[in-house]
Amino acid sequence: MGVRAPPVVRPGDHARPGVPGARREVNRVFGVMALLATVLAPAAGLVVAQVRGRRKARGRFLAMATVSSGLVLAVLLFTVLFPECPDGYHC
Repeated sequence: MGVRAPPVVRPGDHARPGVPGARREVNRVFGVMALLATVLAPAAGLVVAQVRGRRKARGRFLAMATVSSGLVLAVLLFTVLFPECPDGYHC
């Protein structure tokens, strides 16, 4: 009657054949975290620089936001709009 610990997702679990949904779940979690980090960091820095009136910092965060938005658009472009495999095909 021991208490069982919840399963832990280890780095190699997504490649094991016995764990079919782990890869999707891990990719979803890391994708959301990467998107949040890419969007929130420049936005928060830009707000702080704007409130405190720091022109040099504001310019750096604008450049950071531009690069980050370019990366987000590239990821969306190649994963959602133009995927490598058409719908219904599993490459």
